[in-house]
Amino acid sequence: MDHDVIIIGGSYAGLSAGMQLARARRRVLVIDAGERRNRYAPLSHGFLTRDGESGADIAAIARDQLLRYETVEWLDARVDAVAQAGEGFAVSVGEQVRTARRLVLATGVKDELPDLPGLAQRWGIHVFHCPYCHGYELQQGRIGVLALSEMSMHQAMMLPDWGATTLFLNEAFEPDAQQLALLAGRGVAIVRGRVARLDGDGVAVVMGDGEVHALDGLFIAARVRSSGLAEQLGCVMEEGPWGSTIKTDATKATSVPGVFACGDTGRPAGSVAAAVGDGAMAGAAAHRSLMFGL
Repeated sequence: MDHDVIIIGGSYAGLSAGMQLARARRRVLVIDAGERRNRYAPLSHGFLTRDGESGADIAAIARDQLLRYETVEWLDARVDAVAQAGEGFAVSVGEQVRTARRLVLATGVKDELPDLPGLAQRWGIHVFHCPYCHGYELQQGRIGVLALSEMSMHQAMMLPDWGATTLFLNEAFEPDAQQLALLAGRGVAIVRGRVARLDGDGVAVVMGDGEVHALDGLFIAARVRSSGLAEQLGCVMEEGPWGSTIKTDATKATSVPGVFACGDTGRPAGSVAAAVGDGAMAGAAAHRSLMFGL
């Protein structure tokens, strides 16, 4: 085998997994396509000692620190395919094939944004998915929730802690009597009707009838899509309200022996802090499996 462990994905989870393995002096290859999920957001929040810093800078510092370990190799590339190969795994990158005894999937996920004019260019700047990551900076201002399904109720119930909240039903669902009572109890205003587009220097919701609602921030519960590599290996997936993630146990081991998954691809919700913790667990577990042949 070329390596002890190949880590697919060099963002926060993958970097954290690599650090544990590098410090155990294991031969590690990190393959990264350079598409961090939070690349659209100018700043990252909620990660101890790095609150309010650029997510790109945090990742760059972590990469520099990881590559100081002599057993670590880095490859900027996109993985085309993965497969079991003997007692390990084969990873195809273009015409190259790299092999390893263990595999860590830290590929992240892709957000499937709704096809609403004006939304994509505001993603990560004025339109968000995580209030813990971006809610505080709205300074208790005017917050909107764009309903994409009934799961948007969850966001609408959370967000009043960060500001005056309006739920735009957008013809996605109609709350029942109990849901209406819960929303009223949290002080959530409701706007019915179809949303036509987002507009303005910040974010303004323009309704189908032309009515405009100026906001300081808008939240959506977008679905996510995984890379598909776990399915190639036969890993069991878990379907959640926002899409499928790789099923793992408490040590981040998947259903396929020797394969571990961490970060947003292996949990139903993510943040930088959660990804780093996930990666540390996956890296340590992969090392233990090498030690004991698990």
